[in-house]
Amino acid sequence: MHNLLGAVAAMGLMATAACSGGSDGPPAPAESEEAEAPAEEAETSDAPTPDSTDTIDGTVYANFTGDATAGEAVFAQCRTCHVVDPGVNRTGPSLHNIVGREAGQVEGFNYTDANANSGITWTPEKLFQYLENPQRVIPGTRMAFAGLSEAQDRADLIAFLQTHTE
Repeated sequence: MHNLLGAVAAMGLMATAACSGGSDGPPAPAESEEAEAPAEEAETSDAPTPDSTDTIDGTVYANFTGDATAGEAVFAQCRTCHVVDPGVNRTGPSLHNIVGREAGQVEGFNYTDANANSGITWTPEKLFQYLENPQRVIPGTRMAFAGLSEAQDRADLIAFLQTHTE
């Protein structure tokens, strides 16, 4: 039994020495450090352009008819941070008049640079894309909402928001 334990310990030491890269140079970065950098670059490079409306799931806004009443129910998920009242900002900006507005332009709201400088105009098609996965469309946004995977829910929410656009 002692011999077996000794052999296992010796193999462990040899594996550790082989992985350390020796003492001729700096230690190799931990795997988590290597994985983080490319993921951030990929996230930024995978962001759609301001004019793009391509969705992850391949759906197209024009293929849906939004129901504002159903959208009001979907908006319940948004109420934690947003309202549709004009001039009222909470954790997120007011969504009053969002359709047709440039991103990052609600007076009195402190936007991230990523949002304020995105170059996006909130058309129904762009909102449809954004609501699927906000962090994909504006990497660096503070909006922690993961998105709405159901395309019909996105169309319904947009129909509701359009009722609060003058």
